[in-house]
Amino acid sequence: MVKIVIMNKIDRFILTRLFAITAMVLLMLIIIYIIIDFSENSDDFTDRGATLTEIWSDYYLRYIPEIIRLVTPAAVFVACLLLMGKMAQQLEIIALKAAGVSLYRILMPFLGFSILCAGIISYMDAYVVPASNKHRIEFERTYLMVRSDRVDRNKIFRQESENTILVVNYYSPNDSTAYRTQLITFENARVVQTIESGRMEWREKEQQWAMFSSTIRDFHETGYNEQRVSYKDTTLQILPRDLARSTSDVYQLTYPEVREYIQALERIGASGLELPRVQFYGKIAYPFSIIVITILGVAIASVRRAGGTGLVLGIGLGVIFMYLALVKIIEPFGIAGTISPLQATLLPHALFFLIAIVTLIKTPK
Repeated sequence: MVKIVIMNKIDRFILTRLFAITAMVLLMLIIIYIIIDFSENSDDFTDRGATLTEIWSDYYLRYIPEIIRLVTPAAVFVACLLLMGKMAQQLEIIALKAAGVSLYRILMPFLGFSILCAGIISYMDAYVVPASNKHRIEFERTYLMVRSDRVDRNKIFRQESENTILVVNYYSPNDSTAYRTQLITFENARVVQTIESGRMEWREKEQQWAMFSSTIRDFHETGYNEQRVSYKDTTLQILPRDLARSTSDVYQLTYPEVREYIQALERIGASGLELPRVQFYGKIAYPFSIIVITILGVAIASVRRAGGTGLVLGIGLGVIFMYLALVKIIEPFGIAGTISPLQATLLPHALFFLIAIVTLIKTPK
């Protein structure tokens, strides 16, 4: 009974300290991130005419959720290393072990805290971060000298239906207008109709496309009939976002929207589906890294070392660098199709989870 009461107090102590240290480290990392980013982009902001109010409210204020998502694993990891390392250096871990408390039991509050943080980041990534990213990325396209992240530029082919293909020579996402389009309809492996238009515009109110300067050709066994019309409304399953794909699309959509987005790309026969799949699976798996590095951090920091907490921090930061580097190294293989997007996403997390479990098992209890 006494042991349970003591452990409950220790659990509260650990959780309170973890929360305080994580919040402090998170705040420091956010400030550092913003300072570095502003120092790199201030000239572009000035050249493009962005005011200080716009820079803060439309860019950095909306950037903070994404920064929190990115640096939370590092903040939790540092908090675990600092707290566990300090407890080890002050012989508190040895005292707990001498009282019959195993390392696995000491791990419990750390693990509970990491699971809570992973859940919060997962929810933010699913429903909060996409909305802020949408405004932030739009600001970047307006005020920063960034390379275009568009996937499709010209000669875009889309499967409108089982028997219809849309060909777009060039699409402008700024005004949702497609230029020099061709809608080809097949029947029994034979072309039965083509509609060539000089311009095709998206009407947001009617939720449909309008074609201008169109030539309609209906083919038959002896030739074809041709008709020219200046304006034509048409209902297509293809939406503007299906033509204006960019590498940042997934990061601007909620989880349900991403699933619909990928399904829509599959339906219209778009190529390069590995990229959004890797990005989507990566978003889902990313919070799991908090749990992995927490287990690894506790195992590393629980042993009293001659170099003190500084050495523990150095080892820990080296480990998290290798972890994140491995994630970035493997991702291109999933995008290129060398391995499946799911495998590319899970491999680094599974590998480091195995390393964390082995390290924990081999650590003196």
